Amino acid sequence: MSEVNESTEFTSLFDEGVGKIRYSYNSTAVDGRAKAASAADVGSGDWRYQAMEFAKGAAEMSVEFVKGVRDVVKQSVLREDSVIVRRFKGPFERICGKLGFLNEYLPEDRDPFHSWSVIFCVWVLALAVLIVNTDHDTTTSLVKKIKVHPPSASLILLPDGRRLAYQEQGVSAEQARFSMIVPHPFLSSRLAGIPGLKDSLLQNFGVRMVTYDLPGFGESDPHHDRNLDTSAMDILHLSYALNITDKFWVVGYSDGSMHAWAALRYIPDRLAGAIMVAPMVNPYEPRMTKEERRKIWGKWTIKKKLSYQLARKFPRLLPYFYRKSFLSGKHDQIDKWLSLSLGPRDRALVEGQMFEEFWQRDVEESVRQANAKPFMEEAVLQVSNWDFSISDLKVQNKHQGKSILLWLKSIYRQEEERSSGFLGPIHIWQGAEDQVVPPSMSDFVHRVLPDTMLHKLPYEGHFTYFYFCDECHRQMFSTVYGNPQGPLPPKVDQTPIEEVEKNSEEVIFSDIKTVEENMNE
Repeated sequence: MSEVNESTEFTSLFDEGVGKIRYSYNSTAVDGRAKAASAADVGSGDWRYQAMEFAKGAAEMSVEFVKGVRDVVKQSVLREDSVIVRRFKGPFERICGKLGFLNEYLPEDRDPFHSWSVIFCVWVLALAVLIVNTDHDTTTSLVKKIKVHPPSASLILLPDGRRLAYQEQGVSAEQARFSMIVPHPFLSSRLAGIPGLKDSLLQNFGVRMVTYDLPGFGESDPHHDRNLDTSAMDILHLSYALNITDKFWVVGYSDGSMHAWAALRYIPDRLAGAIMVAPMVNPYEPRMTKEERRKIWGKWTIKKKLSYQLARKFPRLLPYFYRKSFLSGKHDQIDKWLSLSLGPRDRALVEGQMFEEFWQRDVEESVRQANAKPFMEEAVLQVSNWDFSISDLKVQNKHQGKSILLWLKSIYRQEEERSSGFLGPIHIWQGAEDQVVPPSMSDFVHRVLPDTMLHKLPYEGHFTYFYFCDECHRQMFSTVYGNPQGPLPPKVDQTPIEEVEKNSEEVIFSDIKTVEENMNE
């Protein structure tokens, strides 16, 4: 009986095992076919599945690539006999030895190398996030948009049909002892003039100041073929249109000085003199020595140097950068837009509220037409060939030849010698701490034009002497114009009194005669 029972139990166990085997086999096959079918349906119908699989494959390939690079670096660069290991292993071990005390702050079960690697990576990532957040500040309350103001300039019509916008300040034309015409610098307008100059000072010295917009700036029409010669002609036509009959002074500040230099070169007979404050010359002036050029270019920022090189070689790229900065429709600081390096006194001035309000209004007028081409033309004029050199303004005698015979004739003949250059005074004020127009530039001008009167300002920068400084303005006027004498007295009719009485008597008698004739009729 026991054998029968054992055989029965074995048979039942065998049947159960076979059943289990069959069941598991059948379920696995069914599941596999179902998964394959579902995968085929997903792969054929859902693009997201394909993108996910591609991303997984790319990630796996990237990981394997990084591992391969790591192995290559270990086998070739980080070997004991490699140049890098031999050169930097000693200093690296010394630095790690000095910083070994920091390992005491790490957990005991952590590898110091691995821990400090993670800390360094986290620190770099945090620093990058802070930099990105600082550069991309989205605070809307501090961003000011450029406004468009109603037209306010007076206009004259030039011979070529263009309109030139100007503004007057000071005494009238009839009472002016002295007249000044002021061309403005880059990214400025007629509203600048001499910033902060009080009208009372102009009245005391009897000065009439005229400022105007360069072509394409402010309310002036653009000039598509302009150069420094046409710039001087604009100043000449403006003086005639405003009834400036006597010689006038031209004022040049910063890079606006190139228009003053052009006036000295092309219309010297109409000028009484020049007032220059931190005057800019062509940075590629061929008469500069290597030492002078090195001192000048060494003061500028990398962006400033790049802008000059672009203006000289690739000017068509400039409008792209201008539309990203001052033509973007939003205000910003002057040093960022013009890539300026400022000293401490200049920095304190430009960050003040008075300068900021003046600067923003001036920029809004300058970019009124929202056209990048005039600004590109102005930048190109600064660094291109001027067709004259600053040294050409030096007074020198003109001789028809260099022969001995002509020289003897000039001795025995009492003929008036003809001279070239500018005969009037040129005053230059230059700040010693100016990093926008370095003092070396004014030193160069004084070297090639020794007759210029160079006034060096020991503690002044680029803006501090010209902007909002009443005492500075008074010093300049006193140096140039002497003691203040006020405006000219109004002109009185010089007709003799007897002649006036005689004319009035004739009128009376003629009227009486006319009345008598009418009564007789």
